[in-house]
Amino acid sequence: MNLPQTDTPLFNRLRFVLIETSRPGNIGAAARAIKNMGFTELVLVNPRFPDAALQEEAMAFASGAQDILAAARIVGSIDEALADCNFAAAVTARLREFSPPIISPRALAARLVEEVNLRAAVVFGNERFGLPNEIVEKCNVLINIPANPDYSSLNLAQAVQVLAYEARMAALGDARTATDIGFQGEAAGMAQIDGMYAHLEQALVAIDFLDADNPKKLMPRLKRLFSRTQLETEEVNILRGIAKQILARCKKEG
Repeated sequence: MNLPQTDTPLFNRLRFVLIETSRPGNIGAAARAIKNMGFTELVLVNPRFPDAALQEEAMAFASGAQDILAAARIVGSIDEALADCNFAAAVTARLREFSPPIISPRALAARLVEEVNLRAAVVFGNERFGLPNEIVEKCNVLINIPANPDYSSLNLAQAVQVLAYEARMAALGDARTATDIGFQGEAAGMAQIDGMYAHLEQALVAIDFLDADNPKKLMPRLKRLFSRTQLETEEVNILRGIAKQILARCKKEG
């Protein structure tokens, strides 16, 4: 077995395996969930319809993820589906008396990111019957999604989405914070920020919002407020521009 190199991202070493899926629509919806989260590999084990991935219902539910369907492999057994994997996780709402260790989707995702030599598969059962014991026993861990105990049954594609989402978040790690707020400019320097505070204080005094003789803790509180953000140079310039306009208006009216 050829193990992946240590620089292989999780997106290229995680596959989603669907066992004996009955509804082509669920296959299509699962393909959409997989693509939404940046994964590509889908394997179908004995789907109800031999051409399930190409049926109109599957194509409709895929909604733009037809490439995932077109590339999906159809195999005749779980052994074929896991042939080049060295780790497998069974997803089931039903706990078993004799099962592999039970972990959460988040814990699984973290493990797959940390152990970069793992070529993994996440295995999902039939919509009605779930996974048979003999398949669960072939897996290294059992994944139980912590849903409402009074109504814990998830649609197949929903379960796929949960696992794919957790895997994506774990794979991106700290990298996702750089894009969470969109464009990110140059961080302002301490001297720039101190100058902005001084300018802002002048403006607040000018409009009688701040009593220079009895300032109390207004400016320290404002500094704490802004310190919870990572001020950028452009943002500091905007605040100084506001202060400048306030001072100019006060001078004109005075």
